[in-house]
Amino acid sequence: MAIDNDYPEMLNLRPDDLDELLTRAAEKGAERALAALGLENGHAAKDIRDLRGLIEAWRQARQTAWQTFIKLLTTGVLVALIVGASIKLKLYGGVQ
Repeated sequence: MAIDNDYPEMLNLRPDDLDELLTRAAEKGAERALAALGLENGHAAKDIRDLRGLIEAWRQARQTAWQTFIKLLTTGVLVALIVGASIKLKLYGGVQ
């Protein structure tokens, strides 16, 4: 590392030194972020996989609920049409 005489507070770093410095800073920042989230105990990857699994299960359950609702609605409409048509055609022997 050389000090530039025009700007004594500035350091000139080789690209490799700068890369190493940035890598260490990124790793420390990631460790602090995980610690802030309570995931610093080494189980972060497993915890995140579990959370992703829960989110995926929720999405599938929500999709299934909507599909079931649409099927019930469609079935209800079809039953109403069939009952209406059978009454109109007097298939039940109702009021003459």
